[in-house]
Amino acid sequence: MMKTDLNVLYEDNHIIVVIKPKDILSQKDNTDDIDMLTIIKDYLKEKYQKSGNVYLGLVHRLDRRVGGVMVFAKTSKGASRLSASIRNHEFSKKYFAICLGSVESGRLINKLEKKDNLAIESENGKESILEYSLIKQFKLDNIDYSLVSVNLITGRFNQIRSQFALNNHPLLNDYKYGYKGINYNDDIGLFCYYLSFPHPITKEMMEFKYIPQFGVWGKLEEL
Repeated sequence: MMKTDLNVLYEDNHIIVVIKPKDILSQKDNTDDIDMLTIIKDYLKEKYQKSGNVYLGLVHRLDRRVGGVMVFAKTSKGASRLSASIRNHEFSKKYFAICLGSVESGRLINKLEKKDNLAIESENGKESILEYSLIKQFKLDNIDYSLVSVNLITGRFNQIRSQFALNNHPLLNDYKYGYKGINYNDDIGLFCYYLSFPHPITKEMMEFKYIPQFGVWGKLEEL
């Protein structure tokens, strides 16, 4: 992915809101694979003709396989205030999820602990809560699936993926959490389509919504 491909939804002196494509890291790991922090820093260097290092604060993450709306801070003050908004539950994220089987709207509560790069249910885990509402049910190769909108109440590692799997409805193509259905477009059935938070400086409530039309998401209207 080149920096010219960056999909910017909003930018001012303090924040930048972008779409993270699937299969791109939020930040560098022990691989040399491209990540969003590097992509956005390169974009800012070129746009503002800056030499040397550019400050960019990562305040939340999306799993590598998951695409969606992300906000980054362009100043340290912005980063600390956005992080405070997350701690104060003023930061809202909603996802589209495609899960195996037929579900209705509901609420999931599990105690999750990160172990060996998995979110597992554990007595020592942290309470993890999400709410979901059914959008549509459909079939792929005669297998039932459900498209839901997920409101993430708590933000734990792999939370949505783990909780739906623990409740016997693993997400499409999420083999890490036991999915055994068909491989459809190789896209994981999860996308962050909505973000809202108070602007770190003006305190104005910012809302961003992005409906994906690519990969498996672009084919849902046909089903």
